[in-house]
Amino acid sequence: MRARFLVHAALIAGGAITLFPLVWMISASLMPTGQATSYPPKFFPSSITFEHYRDLFTRLDLGKSFINSTLVAVTVTAISLLLNSMAGYAFAKLRFAGRERLFGVLIAALVIPTQVGMLPLFLLLKSLGLVNTYWGVIIPGLASIFGIFLIRQSLLAIPDEILDAARIDGAGEFRIYWSIVLPLARPALVTLALFTFMASWNDFMWPLIVLSDDDKYTLPVSVANLVGEHVQDVELMMASSVLTVVPVLVLFLMLQKHYIAGLMVGGVKG
Repeated sequence: MRARFLVHAALIAGGAITLFPLVWMISASLMPTGQATSYPPKFFPSSITFEHYRDLFTRLDLGKSFINSTLVAVTVTAISLLLNSMAGYAFAKLRFAGRERLFGVLIAALVIPTQVGMLPLFLLLKSLGLVNTYWGVIIPGLASIFGIFLIRQSLLAIPDEILDAARIDGAGEFRIYWSIVLPLARPALVTLALFTFMASWNDFMWPLIVLSDDDKYTLPVSVANLVGEHVQDVELMMASSVLTVVPVLVLFLMLQKHYIAGLMVGGVKG
């Protein structure tokens, strides 16, 4: 009983420490100007105000950046689910020469840092005329080795007999993929969607490199630019941080059951 109490106490303490910065960020974003830096420091606002959020969408026009981030993240997530799931299905259930060797090469490429490929990728996009365009930000995220690996691992748990029976009944590979494989892989797809959306939504470096027009900036880039201009306005900075964090947090809370199930399924060894 004592050990259980200590475990629960440690978990509660860890959760409180983790949530403290997030709660203070939301609280500070609702404080009147200057209260977040007052002494003694205040945890809760003396009076709740939404003036900082109003400034973000009116005076600072951050709404455009919010729309840009939504457009990029949703497009990347939707297309990457299709491409990664098709590749994962091929590596898991289709037999072709060199399949395991090719998959091994992909897994080995995971150790290569993303930053190493940024320069050649930028030069390639420049030659295609995609610099300073939304597609220049979107295309590099449309397929990932991690996404292929995650889907492949989940599809290995599907018995081959189910797919063979569908083939005997005359179903083509795309029909099998669309009608049988995708519904069975739903937990893994939700997990991959969350990972992809969060990575695209929070991505700062690549949009900063590719985009040059302010009206095309995604939310992280616009928020970073605000820091230099309004570094003393803590409440405004906290409001912009909330605007960046909350959509992803809400999405995760809505899909967390599928997310955990997808991680468990992804642990199947092939």
